[in-house]
Amino acid sequence: MTHGDMSESREPEAACETEVREPDPSDSLRTFGAVVQALREHAGLSRAEFATRVRFSKHTVESVELGRRMPDESFVELGEEATGNTGALRKSSRHLTRGEVGLAAWFRRWARLEQLAVSLCTYECRLVPGLLQSPGYARAVFEGTVPVAPDERLEDFMARRMERQRMLFERPTTPFSFIVEEHVFRRRFGDAEQMRELLDHVLELTAPRNVTLQIVPLEAGLHTCLDGPVRLLETPKGQRLAYSEGQQNGRLISDVKEVSLLYQRYDTLRSQALNAKDSRGLLERLRGEL
Repeated sequence: MTHGDMSESREPEAACETEVREPDPSDSLRTFGAVVQALREHAGLSRAEFATRVRFSKHTVESVELGRRMPDESFVELGEEATGNTGALRKSSRHLTRGEVGLAAWFRRWARLEQLAVSLCTYECRLVPGLLQSPGYARAVFEGTVPVAPDERLEDFMARRMERQRMLFERPTTPFSFIVEEHVFRRRFGDAEQMRELLDHVLELTAPRNVTLQIVPLEAGLHTCLDGPVRLLETPKGQRLAYSEGQQNGRLISDVKEVSLLYQRYDTLRSQALNAKDSRGLLERLRGEL
């Protein structure tokens, strides 16, 4: 989890209300929003009046018209009724794409590279990696963000987070490796049921043969990756890249020597962490203690 996927971890990364942090709306969302506004104005409706007709807030209508929000199906249907049933909203809504909603500005390039990677490695010492988070855990992370993420954006963040997790199942020949500190899974959030849901979710996502989770036990002591979280990937052309993230920023690393050093550190830590079988056993024991 990094701040990139909203970030990866706190993905609130994209929640900032500043212009640089605002996720880029896709062209289709902008176009659809312009159509909504044009039809609304042609019908002689103010945003407040239109909002009443479609049963959403005035703020939501504004977000849709500005291309910042994906409209619900009910918004489209009620919007059609409010603007004369021209069919324009229904037809244009079929071509909507989310673009990169839910991604912090500095994380977007890495997220695109992720989709093409032939291998992906993740070391995390702060939060459960975004690709392994349960819905309840992800929501708790988003809701705990400072500045507070607007309510209307939370669902976009959640959808993006869960959508990224599909990679683990949709790419069965791509190896995914995770190394996570034990204390990350011991950090409590919500109630016991939510903790069990998290551990069950992690166990399910790491069950496929192409996904490996290794836990660094508390007694392992100091190790080679203490500089912080890191992600590593290899492109189809054999290029190795890395990504590191901190407070409100992230850095894509392409320098061959620096990337090689990070791979060496990751490989060393892999030998110090519990193997996959023992790591699953640890998660199961933690679940049993709840």
